[in-house]
Amino acid sequence: MSEHPSTDDERRTAGMRTRREVLGDAHVDRAVAAVTPLTADFQDFITRVAWGDLWQRPGLDRRTRSMLTLAITASLRHWDEFALHVKAAVHNGLTDEEIAEVCLHTAVYAGVPAANHALAVARPILAELRAG
Repeated sequence: MSEHPSTDDERRTAGMRTRREVLGDAHVDRAVAAVTPLTADFQDFITRVAWGDLWQRPGLDRRTRSMLTLAITASLRHWDEFALHVKAAVHNGLTDEEIAEVCLHTAVYAGVPAANHALAVARPILAELRAG
């Protein structure tokens, strides 16, 4: 889709496609299977808004969006989300060295403890991805 999605249905479709491309089918299939009446609206919201609108915008490429997402989730100490987005960053073409640079940059602006923990979370994920 060359144009930015403009309806909820277009955002939902584009969002699910992008979500699968970035996070992988296995993760998205698990998330979809875990939807309950309590979480259904939230899952639809993140698919439409985060993945179907924000990640579709032309101003930043996916690599840059991944770098920002890593820095923000590390800064806020959202470690499960950070771990998920380490894998996404690799899918988007970031190297281990670039991920380490994001963590180093985060150290200065969000604090050394956050960056230190981010590296500790990223290390085994990157080792597993590189081994397989």
